Amino acid sequence: MDFLGDAAVHLSNECFPMQQNKLLLWSLTVALGGLLFGLDVAVISGAEQTIQALWQLSDAMHGLAVSIALYGTVVGAMTGGMIADAMGRKKSLSWVGVLFFVSSVGSALAQDVYTFMFFRLIGGLSIGASSVIAPLYIAEIAPASKRGRLVALFQFNIVFGIMLAYVSNYFFGEMGGADGWRWMLGIVGIPSLLFTVLTFFVSESPRWLALHKQDMQAALLVLQKIDAASAHETLASIQSAHERNQAKTKSKFFSKAYAKPILLAFLLAFFNQASGINAIIYYAPRVFEMAGLGKSAALLSSTGIGLVNLIFTMLGLSLIDKAGRRTLMYIGSIGYIVSLGLIAMAFYRDAFEGMTFFVFLFIAAHAIGQGAVIWVFVGEIFPNEVRANGQAFGSFIHWMFAAIIANVFPIMAGAFGGGPIFLFFTVMMVLQLLYVRFMMPETKGVALEDMDVRIH
Repeated sequence: MDFLGDAAVHLSNECFPMQQNKLLLWSLTVALGGLLFGLDVAVISGAEQTIQALWQLSDAMHGLAVSIALYGTVVGAMTGGMIADAMGRKKSLSWVGVLFFVSSVGSALAQDVYTFMFFRLIGGLSIGASSVIAPLYIAEIAPASKRGRLVALFQFNIVFGIMLAYVSNYFFGEMGGADGWRWMLGIVGIPSLLFTVLTFFVSESPRWLALHKQDMQAALLVLQKIDAASAHETLASIQSAHERNQAKTKSKFFSKAYAKPILLAFLLAFFNQASGINAIIYYAPRVFEMAGLGKSAALLSSTGIGLVNLIFTMLGLSLIDKAGRRTLMYIGSIGYIVSLGLIAMAFYRDAFEGMTFFVFLFIAAHAIGQGAVIWVFVGEIFPNEVRANGQAFGSFIHWMFAAIIANVFPIMAGAFGGGPIFLFFTVMMVLQLLYVRFMMPETKGVALEDMDVRIH
């Protein structure tokens, strides 16, 4: 956690005067939901082969047991926006922490695959909900000039959680004995409790207070805590944008009024998973073993994935409000194409000398591109009135394709090997590059209330 603390101090000194440190504190607290997200997503990679052997699962049943959490994320993402609008962002985040705790303890204690899948499903619900509510909250409290870096803290915490999961998996894999996989899963309960407690010390989103509770006084008080000098101006802008969007507000979410941001969110979320990122995250040791590494070396190489992910996410975080969202997506898309092409070629040629480097290059491309941008961009492009629905829609598409890919990956890998799979991912990233070039707008520095003008 020292690394996380140092990063926070650096970001604070670089971006915020002392009177705005409260904004950073709230953002960091809520972004810890990403830490639980990353831990829960990646921890299964160290346990999945042991679970398959323990309960003698077929490839199809094994794929379902691993991906069941992702099906939970689909439901969590679908309902997260409605819950955030009904209960408020703050209270919803507290319940997310509780669900993470229940899932981690229940999964660790499971005595059969069906109980295991039930508690992993609960964990998926919390992941899906957190992927909607946490970036939504941060986007709604952040000023335009710092919004990219603050929302990207959520992604930073995801990859920090992934790295911790890989380190924990390696440790418990070596030292935990036959029950090592239970410790891998159960350890997530500790940060889950911490996150739940910390959410009680953040303020509610001022935009939710203003638009969903019609409590302008409470909204103003929160805005004054963030930046007293601009509080009245920001509240006036929120009200003005709401009045300007009254005609749209009467439209259903899936209507012509929101067609452009819906299409942008759908394609970005689809391409995020069509890169194969969750196939690598969930099955990293298996991929390395397919390439000829021993089990211990595969777990250690997976830990390297977490470190590379963390370093390049930090780089993306530092650049997102300077270089912009599209520039990072260009860099990431090209990196994807090169790295996935090399991985596919290695499998086709059955020559794996550079496989570890190729996978690390893929992770770096993801971290600086899609990883840094997706939760920021999806949280920006929808009007205030439907932002929760928009964030939920983007998260739903992301997790739906994540579940499908994670479910079918072991089946396809067993049937066809790695070559055709990674070639498919490569082709998808060529299409993503075209999306960035011809469709994706730049959103850096644009106030949320002015975003509809930029999008259209």
